[in-house]
Amino acid sequence: MAEIGMTGRVGAARIRDVMLLFPADVLRPRRVDGHFVGEADAARAAGCPVALIDHDAAARGDAAEAVARVPGDTTAVYRGWMLAGGRYAELDTALAARGVRLRTDAGQYRRAHELPGWYDALSGFTPTSLWTTGTDQRDFEIVRAELGSGPAVLRDYSKSMKHYWHEAAYIPDLADAARAWSVAERMVQLRGDDLVGGVVVRRYEAFTGAEARSWWINGTCRLVTAHPDTPHELPPEDLDLDKLRPAMAALALPFATVDLARRSDGTWRVVELGDGQVSDRPASTPPEELINALLQEGW
Repeated sequence: MAEIGMTGRVGAARIRDVMLLFPADVLRPRRVDGHFVGEADAARAAGCPVALIDHDAAARGDAAEAVARVPGDTTAVYRGWMLAGGRYAELDTALAARGVRLRTDAGQYRRAHELPGWYDALSGFTPTSLWTTGTDQRDFEIVRAELGSGPAVLRDYSKSMKHYWHEAAYIPDLADAARAWSVAERMVQLRGDDLVGGVVVRRYEAFTGAEARSWWINGTCRLVTAHPDTPHELPPEDLDLDKLRPAMAALALPFATVDLARRSDGTWRVVELGDGQVSDRPASTPPEELINALLQEGW
């Protein structure tokens, strides 16, 4: 298994080098959003400074307002709600104007957050995928025809509609052009203004059991947890991530998560890669465990 960092209190000399940014509570803007209170408390207990951003302001494009209460002259790691790549870039710029360097820059965030950014590096570990650069039906037909026949799963660059599986995610047979487009059209409709990039078509692979989430910092796996959707189904002891190390190192991502599932033939496969800053922590993992793993790195 890949190297996993031990939990425990982190040396103060390292902690002073990084600040953690959390979203503020919408109704009580001087407090951390309730979803992240445990992590913020763990960070403070470890001696790590914490600051608040206005996520709603960042999401609507007012990055300067979003970071108005963030002190300057430090390096920061964000732990909060998902932002589109463009909005994260604006946040990065607004923080830089205050003398704050996000440890994950805008290019790195997009590389982790959007499948086309990470697919080439992990293509040997994940289902074959092709994608469009928009939502035009003609572009979708080109991708569909190139993949040929057989079942497939759809998503956009950053998210699927898996909770609408038969309606907007799963295509029983790519050879059925009308059915395939119907599923793609519904996925695009449901994603609406939140759709990122274009339509990604991934060959379907049958998985068994719950997914596992691995947390990678500077190319090294520091923590393996359950997936947030199945928090009490812990990863098995035989989950070996060693083969992923070179690929994750090549991606050069400061903080990322990799979700894996066991294929029906027993092979572990990458289902998703995401930016660790906006990846949810499962309820079964104490906040101290994640925060200490993150801070141990020494940014």
